[in-house]
Amino acid sequence: MARAGTKPTDDPGARVVAAALELAAAHGWEQVRLAAIAERTGMPLAEIGDRFRDVDDIANAWFGRARRAVLAVPAESLTGEAADRRLAVVMAAWLDHLQPWRTVAIDIIRAKLHPSHAHHWVPLVFDLSRLVHDFLDAARVPGKPPLRPAQEIALTGITLAMLRDWAYDQSPDAVTTKARLRRRLGLAGALAQRCRCRS
Repeated sequence: MARAGTKPTDDPGARVVAAALELAAAHGWEQVRLAAIAERTGMPLAEIGDRFRDVDDIANAWFGRARRAVLAVPAESLTGEAADRRLAVVMAAWLDHLQPWRTVAIDIIRAKLHPSHAHHWVPLVFDLSRLVHDFLDAARVPGKPPLRPAQEIALTGITLAMLRDWAYDQSPDAVTTKARLRRRLGLAGALAQRCRCRS
């Protein structure tokens, strides 16, 4: 049975992403080439090149779909929940979108962090910042200075810890990573509440 992201589709961009994921699962992300994707999809190489600058652009398109999964979390599913629980829901949505291709996702992130890929480092920092903002926005977490910067810094650390856990998590549906994430968010929420009470 095909994993998520490999279902037949008439969307050429989706076909390219699916082929790239399949190739990466078989050979590693560093071995994925546009020519191999062209052979796998039957699409002309020039057409793929018109749609995507390079394989990193394909990876970004896939992570963009995970971002949309976060933003698509219904507001009504968060109603009445504390901020830490709302964040746990939207961050789990991001993981769930990527989970069928977890090893590929981690492979991509490691490739972006490779010393020879310094040109990816600055965009990666901005991508992480945008992801954290998306988590906060999708979870409907209010905040204005000086609270908002503190929220962003704390959630950035929690997100990086989540990625570290997820890289080695062999549990079904990443339940171990999600449990640790809920604990960290709960501690951060309790600390924030204590600081508000003292102010």
